[in-house]
Formats: sequence, C-alpha cells, structure tokens
Amino acid sequence: MTKPSKADIVDLVSDRAKNRIKGSVRLEMPGTATLYVDETGAIESDRAADITLTAEASVFYDIAMGVKNPAKAFMMRQLKVDGNPMKALKIGEILSTTK
Repeated sequence: MTKPSKADIVDLVSDRAKNRIKGSVRLEMPGTATLYVDETGAIESDRAADITLTAEASVFYDIAMGVKNPAKAFMMRQLKVDGNPMKALKIGEILSTTK
C-alpha cells in the first residue's frame, strides 16, 4: 500500500469523527502531521487533547479503513496511547467504522 497523504487522513478521520467522538483526541503521526480531533472533525493542530495517540500515518489510515484492529495495533506497539486506554479503544472503534 502507498503511504496515505495528509489530506487523505484528515478527510477520512473528519468523516468518521464528526458528531461521534466525545471529548478530544490528538493523533500524532511523526513526519506527517499532528491532528486535533473532536466532534466537529479533524484539523491539523498540536492543540492539547484528552488523550494522545501516536503512530505512523499508515497505521491510522489502516485503522480508519478497517484493515487494522486498534487494540491489536496497540498490543503490537504500533500504536502508543497517552491517556485512558479504554477511551482510546473506543475512539479506535469509532474511527474504524462508518456512521
């Protein structure tokens, strides 16, 4: 798979997060972007959030596309969680499913 663009990830995460995420999450993708995500969608920002998830852009893209399980990515250390792991799993579920 080719590396997803920043715009691809922002659009996909925004679509999945709108009116579904409670609170906020910061998605850190080293070398690509840092996104702030809440119920209004995703924007590129390093603003503080309730929890921070760190992974390669391709990992977030695969989670959002339903190719990769967020819990499995966490267990395989492909996804780092700073904050409540249960909330992170819930956000992962939201991002990996359509409305």
